[in-house]
Amino acid sequence: MALSRRQFVGGAVAVAGATTAGIGATAFTPPTRSAGPPAHSAALWREFETAPYTHPQIPYVGRAGAHGGARRSPRPPALADALAHGATPDGSADSAPAINRALTEAGERGGGTVLLPPGIYRIDDYLRIGHSGVVLRGAGSGRTTLLATRNLTELIGPYGSRYGGDKSSWSWAGGLIWLSPHARHASLVAAIRDRAWPFEGWTGNRRDEWTTLTAVRPARRGDRTVTVEDPSALRRGQLVLLRLADDPSHTLLQHMAGGGPGPEAYTWAERTKLTSYVPYEWPVRITAVRGRTVTLERPLPLDARPEWDPRLVSGAEPLTGSGVVGLTLEAVETPQAPHLLDKGHNGVTFQCAYDCWAEDVVVRHVDNGFGLVAASACTLRRTRVEGRGSHHPYYCREGAHDNLVEDFHIAARTVPAPVGTQLHGINVEGLSSHNVWSRGVMEMGTFDTHRGMPFANVRTEITVENNGRHGGDASAGPLYGARFAHWNVTVTNGRAGLVKIDTVAPYSATVGISEVREFDQTDVPDFTGDLHARVEAYGNPASVRPRNLYEAQRALRRR
Repeated sequence: MALSRRQFVGGAVAVAGATTAGIGATAFTPPTRSAGPPAHSAALWREFETAPYTHPQIPYVGRAGAHGGARRSPRPPALADALAHGATPDGSADSAPAINRALTEAGERGGGTVLLPPGIYRIDDYLRIGHSGVVLRGAGSGRTTLLATRNLTELIGPYGSRYGGDKSSWSWAGGLIWLSPHARHASLVAAIRDRAWPFEGWTGNRRDEWTTLTAVRPARRGDRTVTVEDPSALRRGQLVLLRLADDPSHTLLQHMAGGGPGPEAYTWAERTKLTSYVPYEWPVRITAVRGRTVTLERPLPLDARPEWDPRLVSGAEPLTGSGVVGLTLEAVETPQAPHLLDKGHNGVTFQCAYDCWAEDVVVRHVDNGFGLVAASACTLRRTRVEGRGSHHPYYCREGAHDNLVEDFHIAARTVPAPVGTQLHGINVEGLSSHNVWSRGVMEMGTFDTHRGMPFANVRTEITVENNGRHGGDASAGPLYGARFAHWNVTVTNGRAGLVKIDTVAPYSATVGISEVREFDQTDVPDFTGDLHARVEAYGNPASVRPRNLYEAQRALRRR
């Protein structure tokens, strides 16, 4: 560390007083749109309205986010003030033990809110929310600041890749505020310290910690009800995993890519990293059980075919109803690390979480900003990544589904990027599906589809200075599965990379985006033949209605 902690805290206090951490503060002004043709209803939208759950190019995401996309997050009653546990709001001492004690106490009492009054709190450890129903609430991102002095390599240890090489998994995992169920988190940390690099999802470090609840009879993508063999272990309100295994011909992966001659000809068996991502695990809450008929909170993302052994299973005890609200997390400012060698100056990460959220949260000088790791049905609202530049400002991986990131902002870096570093942007990978990025401003970065064949994700009403690069190992397979939709996107620098996707993404929709051209990183399609991709209103961002694809789907479900 270049500065002593005393110097760091003193400098950060001065900076905090001189800068505005609020979400609305930005020097970036999106371009003024010239007068163009009047807005019109998109033909693709009119098609979607007639078949919202089964449209070939547009996924149904109208229930993405915590509590089905609820506009207001729950407010558990305040149980503790971190000051009463010994936290100091002047940055003079380590407040992490006090805050962690307060969070644990709230969890052990059944949930509640831990308050962080206005001030600056130094934390020399990472903060852990491991119980459901626990919220860490500051006084607002411009009034409550956490100053993080150490990284996750220092606090937990080096974290290598389960796929080998010298990569640091802190480049895509973990947070200085880490929301993950207590038992699952303890298991992960123990494996990292033992250098037994784990899988990070719902079914344990080796993906073998699950129990069958019942087999599922054949069903189709878009169905809200399924028929099960034995409903005795199921109940209303229960969170379960739909588990789909692949077969030797990899027809499940073909189905995720939309099917047809292109996916059938693809060399799936050679993509060993990708094939390690299956079975596909989709968390979902049960809303009703009537005999053998089970109703789900969201429509099925894929078919349930007998050859994929569909079943409902239980995995890790989930973290639900927890969140982080109204604060800024600032890491000690160090130069951005070379690509894939991050030390873990990371922001807020949700892992094995469901119906959780962050709201009015800023992260500054981080390696990686907001992480969704095997997290589903979570909402990030009014969040911002700023400071010296991040590897992954937002990342969504390891089978993360049905999440909502809205009113987000990636600020321009405050220092030049060191040689050998990498900038991605809004990341999605690892078979993650039905995630939404809505109403965003990206002063830097790109739409980082990071291989691992994510599918059925939506990016809508976003302005982007498209200057990042996507990542992804070739062994992780295709960049895109089926049903990606980019809807009303303004590209300020005219770069096509991963925004105009009709030439690379199968069964995709590119609607109302700026006129762009290929330069720098140019991708070729993974699949041969007709991609069945659709383009509408090219060169005319914001010219089609609905303006926001996600909001329109929310309104559609209320009709």
